Amino acid sequence: MATTDTPKDEVLKVAASSPPGTLASAIAHAIYDNKPVTLRAVGAGAVNQAVKAIAIAQAYVAPRGITLTCRPGFADVVMPDGKKMSGITFRIFAD
Repeated sequence: MATTDTPKDEVLKVAASSPPGTLASAIAHAIYDNKPVTLRAVGAGAVNQAVKAIAIAQAYVAPRGITLTCRPGFADVVMPDGKKMSGITFRIFAD
């Protein structure tokens, strides 16, 4: 079953070349703004960078007493060439 994003979600597309520290900063700022965050990754390298970013983001928000939780899922992604691929999504929530 594919996940769907709600309009208020901050959707961040992750590539294998995405710097995890920069992505973690974007996650932390969205959490500070009380926005649920969804990371969308296609491919093993992108999923790796997303998981690293989630771990780094937890370190960023921990001093404020925030704990992040993550709900993984699947999403159909249409690539720029029109090809449909399956991607992994990570919905991030603050507890």
